[in-house]
Amino acid sequence: MPVNSHSERRLAWTAQITNTDGLMAQHTLEFNAIGTGWRIGTGRPLPPGVVDQITSRVEAFDATYSRFRPDSLVSSLRSHPGRTPFPEDAGPLFALYRRLYDATGGAVSPLVGQALEHLGYDADYSLRRSPGTVHVPAWDDVLSIDGSVVTSTEPLLLDVGAAGKGFLVDEVARLLEASGVTAFVIDASGDLVHRGADVERVGLEDPLHPGRLIGVVNLSNAALCASSTARRRWGDGLHHVVDPATAEPVGGVVATWVTSSSCAVADGLATALFFTAPDQLWPHFTFDWVRLHADGSADYSATFDGALFS
Repeated sequence: MPVNSHSERRLAWTAQITNTDGLMAQHTLEFNAIGTGWRIGTGRPLPPGVVDQITSRVEAFDATYSRFRPDSLVSSLRSHPGRTPFPEDAGPLFALYRRLYDATGGAVSPLVGQALEHLGYDADYSLRRSPGTVHVPAWDDVLSIDGSVVTSTEPLLLDVGAAGKGFLVDEVARLLEASGVTAFVIDASGDLVHRGADVERVGLEDPLHPGRLIGVVNLSNAALCASSTARRRWGDGLHHVVDPATAEPVGGVVATWVTSSSCAVADGLATALFFTAPDQLWPHFTFDWVRLHADGSADYSATFDGALFS
């Protein structure tokens, strides 16, 4: 289905809320974290102390999982392989990664960090491909997880970018709900969670033609995650979505959108759909989806709550 421009409001790729009189327009907290911009819109000011809780939670996540920080636990696995205790949240996060890994035949893997670094997406943001080739190892050959304890048999550079941001969005949502905030929108640059009685209408921007929408999705008490090979792109055909089988950037699909009850699941599946057919994922997860292909055509799930423009 070739997509054309549409008269509806154009939205940034960050999947901002379309109605300006909605939650984000009333009270908005904006900040940068884990390398991206965040916006939290609420119907009333946040209770005292909640912002500090959010700040602490985000910093703790970054200090654990960032492969760009030399002091993170992930970085320590490269210099000190073996048994490494992680925080308690590592158990659910790595359990989700294992489900994604098994459902996609290894295509969604936390072991692509070295491949991304080799392609130039490294701690220094060199954006220059290194010579030679790299190999992405199989999970069971080098990595084991027991609860929140990670054991590696060799130096590894883990990357949780496929589902980590969505996981953190879920964590922030839980902090808001625990503080009594029942209506909010969290928008972490393409990873979005909505709570409340209203329905938010979110635009899906065509990454091949910035400023043009390919459709809209109705979101109510759910998560929406978007991913695109047009983001974090550098050099000739280099981008951040890497196929572990080849250690090379994937082609064919250029953008995905997934809705689910969990932002972590939606985030992981938005990556999975670059490699894996949706019907292969349905036995393992509950979700709806839209995919945009390099030729301008799009496909979507039968129960997708929204519309694509033609």
